[in-house]
Amino acid sequence: MKQIIAMGGGGFSMEPDNLLLDRYVLEQSGKSRPRVCFVPTASGDSVGYIERFYAALRTLDCEPSYLSVFNGPTSDWRGYVLSKDVIYVGGGNTRNLLVLWRDWGLDTIVREAWEKGIVLAGISAGSICWFEEGVTDSIPGLLTPLQCLGFLKGSNCPHYDGEVNRRPSYHRLLKERQIGPGIACDDGVALHYKDGELHRIISSRPNARAYSLAIAGDAVRETELVPDFLGA
Repeated sequence: MKQIIAMGGGGFSMEPDNLLLDRYVLEQSGKSRPRVCFVPTASGDSVGYIERFYAALRTLDCEPSYLSVFNGPTSDWRGYVLSKDVIYVGGGNTRNLLVLWRDWGLDTIVREAWEKGIVLAGISAGSICWFEEGVTDSIPGLLTPLQCLGFLKGSNCPHYDGEVNRRPSYHRLLKERQIGPGIACDDGVALHYKDGELHRIISSRPNARAYSLAIAGDAVRETELVPDFLGA
């Protein structure tokens, strides 16, 4: 089974005291102690980000590691990635992530991992990257459309409630036909896809939502989607 869990926000990097989404990701591997590889390309391999990953994931029952495109742990990237149970992609600059992955062939390796049943997950840039298109802030001060990997159909927009310009920008891009229909997520919401189809929407925050967006004539049709809250 091919699985992707795309987080609009949340997880260890935004909610270090609320690891509901991270725990859910690990559970989908079906392993008692999954091998989790963090890929922080979009942040430029931020040392602080990597340290936060290890600090959080070491509190869960897993084997954490990370893959750097700047200082790779091995010359055999394919073997390294395919030895993992979960690939967890961090946030940051999505355009930089895509350029570097494609140049190093990591996009092809990650697709192979997905097709072999390794769980792909990620937050923000690590959510957008899996879709055909995304709403990105890769250009400072602007929210623009970006062609992505296309593992999942449609467009994606993270941080829908966390950044004031996300909703109006997504609506504008849809109206101007600069981006196709898709799905947006508040911080704390994740989309769980199985074999390319949306299987479940989950959240780490009780009032967080996802939204399906499409264009109807000259207007945007936004439909609220209520996730399953993972908390008590």
